[in-house]
Amino acid sequence: MIKTGNLLRIGVPSSRARLHFGTERHEIGGGPRRRLLLVDDEPAFELSFYCGTCPLLFRRLETAQEKLSLESMQERLTGTLDDPDDQGVIDAFGALLPEGEYLPLLLDVEPRLVIPGKEGDYFSGEQVTAWGVDQFWGLPEYPHTPYYRTYETVVDTDAHLYEFVVPMVPPTWNESARVDEYVALMEQGTVPTAVAISTLDVCQSALGLADDPAAHWGLTHFLLDGHHKLEAAAAAGRPVRLLSLLTLEASLAGADDCARLPALRGQPRSTRASLPAQPRSARAIG
Repeated sequence: MIKTGNLLRIGVPSSRARLHFGTERHEIGGGPRRRLLLVDDEPAFELSFYCGTCPLLFRRLETAQEKLSLESMQERLTGTLDDPDDQGVIDAFGALLPEGEYLPLLLDVEPRLVIPGKEGDYFSGEQVTAWGVDQFWGLPEYPHTPYYRTYETVVDTDAHLYEFVVPMVPPTWNESARVDEYVALMEQGTVPTAVAISTLDVCQSALGLADDPAAHWGLTHFLLDGHHKLEAAAAAGRPVRLLSLLTLEASLAGADDCARLPALRGQPRSTRASLPAQPRSARAIG
């Protein structure tokens, strides 16, 4: 199931938003400034570089310690949200976000919990095939957080869409009793709703660096609400409804690419058939 809402201008001035995107104020070692997602003015995640040829990235930082769930929305989101333009929910979470243009997407996701470096990890699997390993470390990128994989599909012969749901804090921080409550609800047929701010980053390895040179479209949902729900769904093998507020201005993708997402997200799932990864090095920076 996918429903698309109307393109909206929501949010508050960046100085008042609890969550916003930016770059660090000072360069580290003379390199490019990192692109960041910040929560309460603290860097929470390092994101893909602006260059568009560096690997897709969401790396949790040490200061990522806050969730942004809203107590006032808990009862409403325990059940299934049916309208991507639900004004009450959008207004409530919009007050946490920086002012800008957002495309609401209402998705059904079946999350699979992934541990970095273990089976199913995008960063040590598909990304190594496209970029090789990091030139400095000689290792794959490491996101410093468990995350959920939910969906992937073909964009065209030269591009593939990968979707991720990223918790603001690790699932190990969740309350087990609340996770069990959601498991029980899901087993009774309830499909609860989570909320995320999302980015679309289109990244492609530079010519000559890739075993598989296809562009990676990374649709990454950073959870605002739903940490316990996603863990419960992954444990129970059940779906969750996800209200994604896709930011156009903070994505590394053009408006036309973002506009393609509803149709792409409605396609059948398909994995990318590619050559096996070789232990070569990627470029360290963009």
